[in-house]
Amino acid sequence: MARFEGTEDYVATEDLKVAVNAAVLLRRPLLVKGEPGTGKTVLAHEIAKALGAPLIEWHVKSTTKAHQGLYEYDAVARLRDGQLGDERVHDISNYIKKGKLWEAFTSPKLPVLLIDEIDKADIEFPNDLLQELDRMSFDVYETHETITAKERPIIIITSNNEKELPDAFLRRCFFHYIKFPDRETMQAIIDVHYPGIQKTLVSKAMDIFYEVRDVPGLKKKPSTSELLDWLKLLLNEDMPLDVLQAKDPTKAIPPLHGALLKNEQDVMLFEKLAFMARRQN
Repeated sequence: MARFEGTEDYVATEDLKVAVNAAVLLRRPLLVKGEPGTGKTVLAHEIAKALGAPLIEWHVKSTTKAHQGLYEYDAVARLRDGQLGDERVHDISNYIKKGKLWEAFTSPKLPVLLIDEIDKADIEFPNDLLQELDRMSFDVYETHETITAKERPIIIITSNNEKELPDAFLRRCFFHYIKFPDRETMQAIIDVHYPGIQKTLVSKAMDIFYEVRDVPGLKKKPSTSELLDWLKLLLNEDMPLDVLQAKDPTKAIPPLHGALLKNEQDVMLFEKLAFMARRQN
């Protein structure tokens, strides 16, 4: 099988490439953690693209239950059809809805299965998946059939660390934490999205961006995707360089800050810093 080396649209660090290829070789689920906006979900898309594999996405919500990944039986619809005299009622398989694991297990081509934001679900959710992920099969009780994977799918699981995951689940995964990009990696990411962008603009914008991230007490640090949005706005507004170069502490809030600061507490924090600087001056 081809090795993952990143793609033209996705800058992968060496340690991330090692983690992906190890998980693919071992066929263990790759558990990816990191700050929101560091490219965890996109990683699964790029792995599928690089390996030429179909992508099956299971986006987990707070109400998601593990059995929904296997299948769901719609007993209410069957009862209603029975009352209406519908012929479909005699075949129970008409009321079985395949879940994402079922799709991955029976895919004609080896797929990449993304289980996105697993920590959003109930704490029992990962444990409830353990047996199926180990056996790579499950029973459909209503139809008395067993669904078995032809080949272990490549499984990418993302987490934003909102909840601790059970040890038994972690033991079965290959783990990788995506560190926040340093300036060199960030420059490479920007070059992919905005080839030929003015280097001075990027340098000054990154100065401000990393300074914002370093402000103590910030509730939500701006992410890579937010820096890219901000650069797009700066380019679109044709922002003069001197606006970014000006080191005036009395104007602590960066221009078009709505792309970087996403809650009122952080905006108020910067306004307070600017107010304190004005008083000192």
